[in-house]
Amino acid sequence: MTFDQARIVVENANEGKDLYMKGICIQGGVRNANQRVYPINEIGRAVKTLNDQISGGYSVLGEVDHPEGLNINLDRVSHMITEMWMDDNNGYGKLKILPTPMGQLVKTMLESGVKLGVSSRGSGNVSEDGSNTVSDFEIITVDVVAQPSAPGAYPTPIYEHLMNARGGYKAYELAQATKEDTKAQKYLKESLINIINKLQ
Repeated sequence: MTFDQARIVVENANEGKDLYMKGICIQGGVRNANQRVYPINEIGRAVKTLNDQISGGYSVLGEVDHPEGLNINLDRVSHMITEMWMDDNNGYGKLKILPTPMGQLVKTMLESGVKLGVSSRGSGNVSEDGSNTVSDFEIITVDVVAQPSAPGAYPTPIYEHLMNARGGYKAYELAQATKEDTKAQKYLKESLINIINKLQ
């Protein structure tokens, strides 16, 4: 899966709005870079458990890079997970970037065009039959990493205030489709000005 196919988005935060990363956190049924295969039913159960914790008021914090163990190191926290869900074979999540030193690092890199990824951190049993299938999987958190083990877990920058506006996501899709068409760009610019005027 390519960077653009991953459908992870970054909803940005200008004028005090929060910055998010949103998209694939773990892929089911495929062999990842660690040579492990997470069955879809295992991912679905783990995602539901974590989302139930979030819905119950539990703060699920994540770090920059995977640490050695499963414990959360507060001095390395960059974000918290606000939601997780399943879509087809994949576990998706929404991560709110926090104003911590590590969160500021993530924010600066994203705004500078760095392609950061996300990777789940959890516990489970890996089969010894050579298939490297994971069972009894539990997601502890999702971390921000430079090279995720899931091939599709990369972000694309998107401004939150535009995405929340009426027609905002359609405008973004048009912008991606009209990069090489100057006439279409002119029409898109006029449409965006109309959207922005409605925000005022």
